[in-house]
Amino acid sequence: MEQLRRIAAGLSWRHRITIAAGAVLTVAALVGLSRWNTERDFKPLYTGLAPEDAGAVVAKLRESAVEYRLSENGSTVSVPSARVAETRLQMAAAGLPKTGRAGFELFDQTNFGATDFAEQVNYHRALEGELERSIMALSEVEQARVHVTFAKESVFTESRQPAKASVLVRLRPGAQLSAQNIAAVTHLVASSVQALEADAVTVLDMRGNLLSRPRRHSPDEPEPSDAAIEYRRKIERDLLAKINATLDPLLGAEKYRAGVFADCDFTSGEQSEETFDPARTVMTTAQRTEDITGANAASGVPGTASNLPRPTSRPGSAATGVTRRTENITYQASRTVKRLRLPQGGVRRLSAAVLVDHVVRFEGTGAGTKRIVEPLPPERLKVVRDLVAAAVGLVPERGDQLTVESQPFESTLSWRPPEPAAPPPAAPRSGIPLPPWLEQALENKLIVAGGAAGAVILLLLLLAALAVWRKRRKRKIQAVAAPEKALPRPENGEESDDLKQQMEAKLAEQAALKEKMAAEALNSLKAPTVQTKKTEVLAKHLIEEAKKDPESMAHLVRSWLSDSD
Repeated sequence: MEQLRRIAAGLSWRHRITIAAGAVLTVAALVGLSRWNTERDFKPLYTGLAPEDAGAVVAKLRESAVEYRLSENGSTVSVPSARVAETRLQMAAAGLPKTGRAGFELFDQTNFGATDFAEQVNYHRALEGELERSIMALSEVEQARVHVTFAKESVFTESRQPAKASVLVRLRPGAQLSAQNIAAVTHLVASSVQALEADAVTVLDMRGNLLSRPRRHSPDEPEPSDAAIEYRRKIERDLLAKINATLDPLLGAEKYRAGVFADCDFTSGEQSEETFDPARTVMTTAQRTEDITGANAASGVPGTASNLPRPTSRPGSAATGVTRRTENITYQASRTVKRLRLPQGGVRRLSAAVLVDHVVRFEGTGAGTKRIVEPLPPERLKVVRDLVAAAVGLVPERGDQLTVESQPFESTLSWRPPEPAAPPPAAPRSGIPLPPWLEQALENKLIVAGGAAGAVILLLLLLAALAVWRKRRKRKIQAVAAPEKALPRPENGEESDDLKQQMEAKLAEQAALKEKMAAEALNSLKAPTVQTKKTEVLAKHLIEEAKKDPESMAHLVRSWLSDSD
């Protein structure tokens, strides 16, 4: 300590202030780092809470002595990461969060002091809360608000008010409600509230966009339902399928286009008709009454004397009778009563249109080919019209309309004949390379198929002629050699003039014989012509190519002869 005091005493005021400031900054940095490390450990427990739910969650966290942090204007509650799972279970056990609105759990506790008005308000709140929970169960909806106005009953008709409802939804990022989803929401709310129609439910999003379109209730402009529109489309699809099935075999699937419109009557009702026929009457009732009376009537002098037990004079009596007949007959004219029920969906009028493509044909050959596009003849269009009218059941009396026109399609105007495909490259042949003209002739199947027989016959005749020529040459050489051996030789080695002349004559005769044999051999090599056009073409090609390249032809014939041996 004494040493530290000496060091401190030896420092100037400037150094002391610098050391103190550094110490304060170091302590502040350590405290900030510790606090940052502690705050970094907090993880969100709930996000996007409503204010009432956030308040209930914070109150429950305070009761549990759990440290928490609030962010994003109180809509996000964070707790230490080690206690996130445990705290969520505790909140779920306590029924938190309640998605902003209470449901029918408001009636879990009985309140005997509640008035009828308070009960109605609680029921109103509970119904709206349950509807919000049901709508938020949709995957596209993040948050929902429902407001319901119950129907107002009154003994006066003009004072009655129908039930109404409005639904405000917040969609998830990237989500969108389809028309079917909106209709489902409106029917869900209408089915949950008594005396509420689906048309009285309004659905909109948080941006103020109206999602549900109310239907018109004007009797002058009735709006058909989705079922009626689908029924009309079904009729049009059936008629169009009949037209396609009728015209496809005649024109081709891509050579026409057809369209059908059906005007359907969706009004319905009942019609009663009563007809009287005065010419035909019938007795409906007949009543007859007959009364006959024959009793004795009192007679005598009226008064007391006549009524005494022993009158002085007996009253006289006279027999009287009364008969009455009554007859009542009712006649009624003949009556016919008819009750008709008008069905929905009757076809009032049909309209059909058929567009037929033009026909393309070509005139000329080669480079001078000309393309001509022309419409179908009138008689062909009349056949198409009659077929379509019969297929759709056209009734001109009710105003049905059918239009058949012939116009060139864009694909027809821009169509060009495909260029002939290049022949595939010939496979390499082993052995002796052939000339190009022979390769082309062999690749042509028609020439090969037609001239195969002629080529075989020509080759056989060539071989036969060569064999005969060799045989004749051998015989003639032997015949020429025999006289040479028979010539006399002089004994003394000196030749006489006669013998020399005889030898010269023999030699001339042998030379003439050799020339004759060579001419005969050449004549024997000439094969007879085959009377076939394809063989003539092939022979002509052979002769021309032999003149152009005799060495290759000789090499080719030599290879054929070696193969035949």
